[in-house]
Amino acid sequence: MIDITHKPTTLREATAEATVVVSLAETIAAVKEKRVPKGDVLEAARVAGLFGIKRTADMIPDCHPLPIEHAELTFEVQAMSILVKVKVRTIYRTGVEVEAMHGASVAALTIYDMLKPIDKGISIERIRLVEKKGGKSDWKDAFDKAPRAAVLIISDSVAAGKKEDKAGAAIVERLKKLGVEVAAQAVVEDEPDRIAMQVKVWALEKFDLILTTGGTGLSPRDRTPEAIAPILDREVPGIMEAARSYGQERMPWAMMSRGVAGMINRTLVITLPGSTRGAQETMDALFPFVLHVIKVQEHAFRHGL
Repeated sequence: MIDITHKPTTLREATAEATVVVSLAETIAAVKEKRVPKGDVLEAARVAGLFGIKRTADMIPDCHPLPIEHAELTFEVQAMSILVKVKVRTIYRTGVEVEAMHGASVAALTIYDMLKPIDKGISIERIRLVEKKGGKSDWKDAFDKAPRAAVLIISDSVAAGKKEDKAGAAIVERLKKLGVEVAAQAVVEDEPDRIAMQVKVWALEKFDLILTTGGTGLSPRDRTPEAIAPILDREVPGIMEAARSYGQERMPWAMMSRGVAGMINRTLVITLPGSTRGAQETMDALFPFVLHVIKVQEHAFRHGL
């Protein structure tokens, strides 16, 4: 199965349909009047469909077992057909479109099986996904012009040329994949004055986003939060709360990250961990969702707010 451990947990929803076509008008009448020898067709199909939804991972090899937190099946009995509608919802890391379609197919097969003794011309015409919601694609903002970002690597050893920067490179790579223009990069020592000076310079240059990496831990030289917090106009605590929550599910030491995030005028500043893994996981937790802040600032600027 595909690795989904890096994905954030979000509300996912899918709606699917299946159409069962009969060849006799009497078949539809028997369904409505509950005269089918095998029993109540629609109720049996509803129950079977619910089982189908919940057992999807047992039948489709690459589907992940996931919690089904809401499922419903409804039926539209038409002149010569029965339309099966299925809606599934969960809060998880992957979508439920296959679960919805599997539930629709099982319900349709149940209708077929129950009606075939009285109608030899039944067919299942199609099973299709109608709609799906949730995941990163639903929360990705569109920009007329690519947001401009700057990345600051904070490390004594990288600044001294004793160590290769990997975290900063990983951040730049992720930003480019998100369609963000990385217009500036720099390396500074773990010195609060140097850190604050560089961030303030970039903020004056009106970058949309400034990401720093390094100095958010508890070693004596880790002073990035102390450098950044005083120069923020507004802190946005929820950003780092989300990052720490995401990280804690994967690494117990995430609780010790002291990163901060906030605004300097219209520039969003986020301090990421110095480890490559920590930086990547923080990016996974926050992006593309956090780019909505830039969209809000863009809207406010256009309207003179």
